[in-house]
Amino acid sequence: MIILNLNESEAKQVLQRYGIPIPNGILISDSKQTISALGNLTPPLMVKAQVPVGGRGKAGGIISANSLPEAQKAATRLLGTELKSFPVKSVLIEEKRATKKELYMGFTVDRFNRYYVMLASTKGGVDIEEIAKKTPQAIVRTPINAQSGLHSFNALSIAKKLGYAGDQLVELSSIIQKLYLAAIENDAEVAEINPLIETETAGFVAADARMVIDDNALFRHPEYEAKEAQTLSLAETLAAENNLSYVKLDGDIGVIGNGAGLVMATIDLLNYYGGKPADFLDIGGGANVEAIRVALRIVLEDPDTKSVLVNVLGGITRCDEVARGIIEAVKEGKIKKPMAVRLVGTNEKEGQRILADAGISALNSMEEAAKETVKFAVGEKQ
Repeated sequence: MIILNLNESEAKQVLQRYGIPIPNGILISDSKQTISALGNLTPPLMVKAQVPVGGRGKAGGIISANSLPEAQKAATRLLGTELKSFPVKSVLIEEKRATKKELYMGFTVDRFNRYYVMLASTKGGVDIEEIAKKTPQAIVRTPINAQSGLHSFNALSIAKKLGYAGDQLVELSSIIQKLYLAAIENDAEVAEINPLIETETAGFVAADARMVIDDNALFRHPEYEAKEAQTLSLAETLAAENNLSYVKLDGDIGVIGNGAGLVMATIDLLNYYGGKPADFLDIGGGANVEAIRVALRIVLEDPDTKSVLVNVLGGITRCDEVARGIIEAVKEGKIKKPMAVRLVGTNEKEGQRILADAGISALNSMEEAAKETVKFAVGEKQ
């Protein structure tokens, strides 16, 4: 499973093609080129690590600079480092625009209803999930008819609900229409501007942008095919090399299972018991010892992971192979975190015996394993 995330500079290039204003800036990959390359930019500046992941500011990947030397120092500091498991190969240096207000604007897929939905808010600059949790009334939610699409009157209505009138109403509605067109024509699962800033001169500029391209549509977008492998984190690369399906989530409980349905059910169960999954990792059917070892390595090396749940229902996947993979990972011993194992199915007695000999207990109940893992994670936090 690959999620094709464009980084900020790539997403902004798409927006610019559709006529959405972005700040003046330059992308650099070598700190030595900073001073000469920034000659056309006016401080203050923002220096931003280009990795396809959110939360860069909190992770130290966005630095403010009041002069060109400060920008060069910040670029040197970021280039070549690792941010949220992604190597920083380039940084975007942009002019910092004077801001009157920050807005959120984005299109995403409502999978249940099978159409795009527009989300907009006058409370930009933070995750839309955080806005929804703290001030749900601040979100303007507009379903987009799959047959007729987004009309100008829809865009005008959204802009009006955000409190704009006159020329600003027209300009903002135009940006909404352009963002929708960018999402549709690029087969984006997510296309968002956060924040879209209202400047002190009453204009609008996309200060940050994010796009997630549907990898099933890459045959229509050869321009993104070369990008596919570059969007992977080190953990995702390792997973892909070993035929594992891995997606990083925002929780603290590592999840490993065999079969997408079982992994999803495990994630749902953890949520039910108050836990927050840190990943989706499906080892697939018939996984061998090495695949299990690599899967555990990926999960254990995630700094967000506090505990691990291995949930295997053996069919063509043999429980004794899973057990040996777990033992191999434990022997490496680089990182130790509490683990709960639910192991039933083909060769389960042998698998449970192998684990027991190593001092690892295997549970028959998926519910018990989930409860135990949540308890481990809570204990780690205290």
